[in-house]
Amino acid sequence: MDTRYIRNFSIIAHIDHGKSTLADRMLGITGTVSERDAREQLLDNMDIERERGITIKASAVTMQYKYDGHTYMLNLIDTPGHVDFHYEVSRALAACEGALLVVDASQGVEAQTVANAYLAVETGVELMGVINKVDLQGAQPDAVAEEIEHVLGIRAKECFRISAKTGLGCRELLDAVCELLPPPKTDPDEHVKALVFDSHCDEYRGVVCYVRVFSGTLRVKQKIRLMRAGRSYLVTELGKFTPEMTPVQELGAGEVGYVIANIRNLADVTIGDTITDEAHPAPKALKGYQPPIQMVFSDFYPGADTDYPKLRTAFEKLALNDASFSFVPQNSPALGFGFRCGFLGLLHMEIIQERLERENDIDVVQTAPTVSYEVLTTDGKTRRIDSPSELPDRTHIEELREPFVRLEIITSTESIGGIMKLAESRRCKLIKTDYLSPTRVMMEYRAPLAEIVYDFYDKIKGVSRGYATMDYEFIGFEMGNLVKIDILVNQVPVDALSQLVHRDNAEQRGRKLIVKLRKNIPRQQFEVPLQVAIGGKIIARETVKAYRKDVTAKLYGGDVTRKMKVLKKQKEGKRRMKSVGMVQIPQEAFMSILDTSE
Repeated sequence: MDTRYIRNFSIIAHIDHGKSTLADRMLGITGTVSERDAREQLLDNMDIERERGITIKASAVTMQYKYDGHTYMLNLIDTPGHVDFHYEVSRALAACEGALLVVDASQGVEAQTVANAYLAVETGVELMGVINKVDLQGAQPDAVAEEIEHVLGIRAKECFRISAKTGLGCRELLDAVCELLPPPKTDPDEHVKALVFDSHCDEYRGVVCYVRVFSGTLRVKQKIRLMRAGRSYLVTELGKFTPEMTPVQELGAGEVGYVIANIRNLADVTIGDTITDEAHPAPKALKGYQPPIQMVFSDFYPGADTDYPKLRTAFEKLALNDASFSFVPQNSPALGFGFRCGFLGLLHMEIIQERLERENDIDVVQTAPTVSYEVLTTDGKTRRIDSPSELPDRTHIEELREPFVRLEIITSTESIGGIMKLAESRRCKLIKTDYLSPTRVMMEYRAPLAEIVYDFYDKIKGVSRGYATMDYEFIGFEMGNLVKIDILVNQVPVDALSQLVHRDNAEQRGRKLIVKLRKNIPRQQFEVPLQVAIGGKIIARETVKAYRKDVTAKLYGGDVTRKMKVLKKQKEGKRRMKSVGMVQIPQEAFMSILDTSE
């Protein structure tokens, strides 16, 4: 197809501003989906997405639209809105020339709107402002248009006003996409170059690669090479998402579709790799993607009905579908063999755990998440540690550095005081305050990631009665006054329960921690001591009381020495049991250490 009539674009927005609804409406207008097959969140095809009402994976669809006497091919990529899926958005934008920035007419510009707009500008795509939900009673499209101009620099009068739910202004928006967004830039180089921007594993057909062709033409039965892996395959099927997978004979420059080439080795496919022709390979690969920086780490161990190889296979399938997730083997004396996994944030971790259990029917034990730190050792080397258990001996540490982020919070003016108080208690420093309108303000902080990654979002929602939104961006590691808290269960240190915390809060945090653990670790036949150690010194102790069996119940009459003899025997048995007994630590105990409430 003539590339002048191809438009590749994404829809980006904050959570719940109507991306998926707008995608559904476009599919209806272009006739891609019939009324009979239409349903809400059509492109969200994972059960978790439909249940939670959020988009987790970017999904592609090809639509045909008649405008100005020509048939245009519109390739739309619907993206997630949550801060944890920022990397999905960046990958989608790399395959596009334009983006629709959707803003809710009643909510206005939110933290993630700003983050996604900056991401689009950095990627170099053309931005179009869209104000959605103008049919709502509380809609203020004029005020929101002014806010967009003030914060993002998109002119107020150039913003399109639509209602994705009723269809108001959606046809005009599609006309504008054809008229205003640029066609794909064609590479004069005739070598085949296609970017792999996503993939998933099909049990019967191997790996399905989602591609955007930048130059040349891909054809069925063509021999292709994956440039990073250096492996060659024969294309068995090419196709487009309409939104079902529809086979085609070829994919030309500027087009988006999928490639199936009977790829059975999951490790051969990397997101961001370039597909080229085996006979005439491209001299240079496409730029690809910056590797994502995982900020939250957690250990996963096989649960009761799962073995280690099954868990590894499940992780390999997930990593193929989600490039922002990583895993490496890990061994713990208390929990056995498992994996240390890296995530972009807490919601990302939650989704991965849920997908692991649902899609692969396995049971996992997961430790409490931690963030990564940097250690400067006495011999001048810098190393990154993802778990407190990897910390070298204290005598070898020159300085400990913790990750800091630029945190943006957008809230109503009446909750400024509560949010500032909360941010201060989490060691956040206010950089600047910017009033978006007389009633809304954007505050920028420098914040330690460890303090905000767990429950901070829930807390600001509570303080602001649900109005505040936040977004954060990693800025680097900085020296901090940090100490390691060790937890000993039955006098054995449990690596998975160790934490790195600020020295000022360490003792208080440690004491709270073992009180929570005492409530979550089940009672045994013997007494279980729980201890907190900071720098090798025990600072607190709690005890999980033993079950007490009345062994003297069957004795009656006779001398008291009969009783004493039986009690002594019981005491001896408990002492022996304690020395060899293993304490099973349940999942709730690991997760209870995250709860910072009283």
